[in-house]
Amino acid sequence: MNYKFMSRNQKDTLRLAKTLAKLLCAHDVVTLTGDLGAGKTTFVSGVLHTLGVKEDVISPTFNILKCYFDARVPLYHIDAYRLEDSNKDIGLEEYIEGDGIAFIEWPNFIAGLLKIPHLEIDIKNLGGTKRAFTLKAKDSYYQKKLKELA
Repeated sequence: MNYKFMSRNQKDTLRLAKTLAKLLCAHDVVTLTGDLGAGKTTFVSGVLHTLGVKEDVISPTFNILKCYFDARVPLYHIDAYRLEDSNKDIGLEEYIEGDGIAFIEWPNFIAGLLKIPHLEIDIKNLGGTKRAFTLKAKDSYYQKKLKELA
């Protein structure tokens, strides 16, 4: 099942993130794909603020993982971009399969760790502030969430 959303600006993107955040629970996993600057971190920021995080959200590109424990549900923001050529086990599965919500940017670089069902979000930059979001669910659990989102 797919759900498509057109965002005209950052406000629309944050509205979608806020709506999705209300449907997410502990143990949920969401992957984010899209070119650099597509809005992946902006989207995660909207989710985090909806979950009660007050601090500014920045991409964990250089840290790989940023944990937010002061949210309604712990959220683990993983940016796997720098893991492209790495075969090392750095313990990310503890967070992906952990007690919180895992958001993973550049999931193709750690595809071997994504053995559990997850929600896929692809963001296309259409120029300027316009973005096209495609949310994909392959299992019944996330399909139900997409139906609620629609």
